[in-house]
Amino acid sequence: MDGRIRSSRIRHPPQIKKLSLELQSLIKGRMWLKVLLGMILGTALGIVMGPTAGLVDPGVSATLGEWLSLPGYIFLGLLQMIVVPLVFASIILGIAANQDMEMVKRLGVLSGFYFVATTAVAIAIGITVALLINPGQYIQADDVMLMAAVPDGSQEIADIPELFEIPGIIGGLFPSNPLDAMASGQMLQVVLFAIIVGIAVLTLSPRNSGPFMELLGSLQEICMTVVKWSMHLAPLAVFGLMAKFTAQMGIDTLLGMGVYVATVLIGLFLLFVLYLIIILVVLRRNPFRFMADSKDALLIAFSTSSSAATMPVSIKVAEEKLGIRPAIGQFVIPLGATINMNGTALYQGVATVFLAQVFGVDLTLPQLLLVMIIAVGASIGTPSTPGVGIIILATILESVGVPAAGVALIIGVDRILDMSRTSVNVAGDLVASGVMDKLARGRLDTLMKAGEELAEGAGDEGAGEVFPPR
Repeated sequence: MDGRIRSSRIRHPPQIKKLSLELQSLIKGRMWLKVLLGMILGTALGIVMGPTAGLVDPGVSATLGEWLSLPGYIFLGLLQMIVVPLVFASIILGIAANQDMEMVKRLGVLSGFYFVATTAVAIAIGITVALLINPGQYIQADDVMLMAAVPDGSQEIADIPELFEIPGIIGGLFPSNPLDAMASGQMLQVVLFAIIVGIAVLTLSPRNSGPFMELLGSLQEICMTVVKWSMHLAPLAVFGLMAKFTAQMGIDTLLGMGVYVATVLIGLFLLFVLYLIIILVVLRRNPFRFMADSKDALLIAFSTSSSAATMPVSIKVAEEKLGIRPAIGQFVIPLGATINMNGTALYQGVATVFLAQVFGVDLTLPQLLLVMIIAVGASIGTPSTPGVGIIILATILESVGVPAAGVALIIGVDRILDMSRTSVNVAGDLVASGVMDKLARGRLDTLMKAGEELAEGAGDEGAGEVFPPR
């Protein structure tokens, strides 16, 4: 053991309950239902505005579509604005909730292996389902060229590194300028910096770390206040974005894309079934009860399309409804919200095969393996905000010779898929926290028993904070 025992009681960040209660009020207001209604109405309006109906001049339709999308642009901008400080604060608070360095090391290694393994399995599921259904045969490549341009930045393709370059790349993961990494949205560097700071905080006494922890708690609360504000725009955001993209696509292309959407949803369902099997076999719990207890977090994830925005609810659900130790949930869930993107990885596998079929590109087995490797790597450190999977997808497409212009076709139906895969991502975070809780339970029980014995031996004055003299 480390020789320094924290309090036998795990510290609960007081903001977690308050923030989760505020977000759960959105569930009572049926926010998820409003989002679905906005999606349906937006699709209907887009069909009326589109070229198939012929009721609106194309120029007027394009202008009207952009103005209808304004709430969506604001909604996405607000979430992207706060994801870096939210993830930074949440990871440090989660690490500091643990009891010693050995626990952090054990959780970090186990979580890392688990996340990489499940992400690889998710991509394999997505590719297999897409190869079996062949959704690309229902779309003509010419339809893709009629769509909007690919998002800025999606053409920046990274070469596969040589073996001798890997050590330098690993060293470069540690930010020489953390503020620059935060400003540029380099999430993997932000996560590594947050982990290092969190471990450093863990070695300090509560007297020295207390002010910093209070600051992070306030920062987390500020970020979630912004999330709460943005959520009021969610139904309008979905309505406007769906209207714009449906008007661009037209009814024929939209119907053809229905097979692609169904393929992704089938893949996500199979991944969800895998989670149920893990709950049954590994956790020895009723999987349907587990997911029923998780519904608050899943509905918020569906409404926001952001794992980061759902974190407070996920942590509260993990602790209060799933019985996961606070020291585990407060570490694994913020980490998983950043690097455990199984649903997104599955979607990227399906989308790559789909667009390859649209453009008549035959993917070989080595290329499919390359897709898996890139998708696993890209999912680590990807910002947990809406729509970011589109940018990563363009990189994967170029790496296997599929025109990145095909991303323009995917954008049109990405809203419903983004909400669905985010819910699966959050479900994966909760299952992962349950698995880590079971694997680390023996170590945590030993620590808590030792802490209680030391606390009792120190008497009332020293109970709760036991540190050896410096």
